[in-house]
Amino acid sequence: MVQVTKKVEFRGAGGDLLAGALELPAGPARAYALFAHCFSCSKDIRAARDISRTLASEGIAVLRFDFTGLGSSEGDFANTNFSSNVEDLVAAADFLRETHEAPPCSSAIPLAGRPQSSRAGRFPKSAVSPRSPRLPRPIM
Repeated sequence: MVQVTKKVEFRGAGGDLLAGALELPAGPARAYALFAHCFSCSKDIRAARDISRTLASEGIAVLRFDFTGLGSSEGDFANTNFSSNVEDLVAAADFLRETHEAPPCSSAIPLAGRPQSSRAGRFPKSAVSPRSPRLPRPIM
């Protein structure tokens, strides 16, 4: 079996269709993760792609997506802000929860280095971190 990159789409918080790439491991996924790229980048930047594929090679499925108005997603980037990006993250987590499994997250959602504790309650508590004893070795 080989790793697969599956194109996906889901509605963002504002109703725009968001484009995503779900990196699936060769076998059953041990966990699911959500990758948020930098503020004005896209899901297709090399770093996002390489990190997601490396995690998939370790058995962790990763959803990376374009925020509203960026990359292949619908919408107008000029009408977005930090809060709408966080809402897009929530929509992405909801998509994973509905179609596969909820991504594990800590008590705050870091985006651009700032925790969004007000939205953290909408994400599940962390089940795995890069140094978690549930993983056979550190992955990052």
